[in-house]
Amino acid sequence: MEEKKTSALHIISRIISDFFNPLVSLFIYFVYLSFQNYTFKQATSHFLPILLMVIIPVVVWLIWNVKTGRYTNMDVSNRVQRKSLYIFIAICIVIYQIYHFVMNGFIDFVMLFILILLFALQYSNLYIKSSMHTAFNIFVAALFYAFDWKAGIFWFGIAALVGITRVILKRHTVKEVFMGAGIAFLVSFIYLYCNIQFQH
Repeated sequence: MEEKKTSALHIISRIISDFFNPLVSLFIYFVYLSFQNYTFKQATSHFLPILLMVIIPVVVWLIWNVKTGRYTNMDVSNRVQRKSLYIFIAICIVIYQIYHFVMNGFIDFVMLFILILLFALQYSNLYIKSSMHTAFNIFVAALFYAFDWKAGIFWFGIAALVGITRVILKRHTVKEVFMGAGIAFLVSFIYLYCNIQFQH
């Protein structure tokens, strides 16, 4: 009886953890941002480059590395394996930022902070395998909060839930989840502060 409960808990945790992985959470935010603030044409021109230069390449990179055995799983749970993932994501973001600057004359503020968060997690990874799932979902909560505080609070609840699932699935220890959360809170606070300053 206890085994079935544990199994059900693991199944639910895996569904939550897989669905709210960093890429999907960011995808949901970018779709929300694009269609909330822009016309369809503007939304397409804003979101399509992010999709083509960052999201799709990272998904392909993950699948290819898992299939070739370089990564143990799609979560890239191994700390050593994560180094190349961080580097690849950073390269994709930098390429996108160059494109955005050439096309618009300024860098993408949100993507800049995603890069900062990535570098912070990469540095942390030298000492402890911080939870990327938790960190990115907390940052996404901050992104939503900048537009609608209710959506931000709601997504923070999702981030907390994701953090719990990472421990249940034994992908991270409690310490690693808190480390990811701490880094994300710091980056999110700076982002929200800068966002307020630029609006005034």
